[in-house]
Amino acid sequence: MKIAIVTLRFAAPGGVETNVHEVAKRLLAAGDDTRVFASDLFDEGRWQRRTDFPPTFDGVPVSWFPVRKKLVPGLTLPSMVGLIDGLADDGPAIVHAHSHRYGHVLESAAVAERLDIPLVVSMHYHPADRGEPAWKRTMLRLQDVGFGATAYRVARALVVESEYEAALVRQFAPADRVRVIPPGITLEEWAHPASDRLPETPLPDGYVLFAGRIAPNKGLPGLLEALARIDGAHRPPLVLMGHDWGERAALEAQARRLGIADRLTFLGHVRDLAEYRGVMRHARAFVLPSEYEAFGLVLLEAMAADVPVVATAVGGVPEVLEGGRSGRLVPYGDSDRLAEALREVATDPDGTAARRAAGRERVRGLDWTHSVARFRALYREVAGS
Repeated sequence: MKIAIVTLRFAAPGGVETNVHEVAKRLLAAGDDTRVFASDLFDEGRWQRRTDFPPTFDGVPVSWFPVRKKLVPGLTLPSMVGLIDGLADDGPAIVHAHSHRYGHVLESAAVAERLDIPLVVSMHYHPADRGEPAWKRTMLRLQDVGFGATAYRVARALVVESEYEAALVRQFAPADRVRVIPPGITLEEWAHPASDRLPETPLPDGYVLFAGRIAPNKGLPGLLEALARIDGAHRPPLVLMGHDWGERAALEAQARRLGIADRLTFLGHVRDLAEYRGVMRHARAFVLPSEYEAFGLVLLEAMAADVPVVATAVGGVPEVLEGGRSGRLVPYGDSDRLAEALREVATDPDGTAARRAAGRERVRGLDWTHSVARFRALYREVAGS
């Protein structure tokens, strides 16, 4: 089957980007003729565009297009110049677009409708941030409804990653087309600790780890507040591993105000997967203090690394952590509860051991092979074969 996967960013850090990469290379391995269509945008937060265009990435063929930033009263609706013609010329049997409120989803829907080919959209839905002003929340909701009445009426399936996300999407999109397909990780890569290694950058002993974009919606100011509330003698070092989306300077200033600057290490984006796994596996605990996560792929990595997890009870995270069975859950924005949960990793060894064991069990059923098998079955279904 010939499949066109459309995404704003590719070969770049991020959960959506990882999802597209892992699914595309496994579709190719399964014999499906798969090509990724992506823009030249590398960092959406700072609007950094690529300067190199590899024809393949990790064996996946890629067609690159210039990105265009359309302004919609204070909002952005990125689209790709030439995508419609590129998709039409490729002649796929399935168009699979990723993300929500983006121009390339509308462009994909236009091609699918014109050529009468099935469109699948993986939503990766994110509601408006809590700190957004009322006018912006209203504009985002109008976009939700607009996409629900246009692109999602064309789509034959709308894929979400959790039941929580499904409930949100059904509020504005055709409910009967919503399908839940959780993402995964490559468990085999995490099964051999001896192959992991630590980066050259020295890491402090007994550190707590955050891994992800250093971005506004990740709840990092609250994490620093929580760290400052832990007694100095028991305060663990914090390592932040991920690409900076323009927040590092503000976080460093906050750490200085709180008197914890010496407990902070910014590791940046770690490209080497063996080093990434090594940093994860050597952590005392993994913390995800986000305002919202549709799923939280990095939680699976922490569980596969047998690292205790502390996360905010937002979006699909409670489903991933089985309501707290596989990791400690705290309310978003409650720095006292977050500090308490981080302390409990060390002070409640029995509870920590039980959650680690549950996490190891939970992650066994979430390998990428399972996700790709479900996508291939969905493609056959919407194609009528």
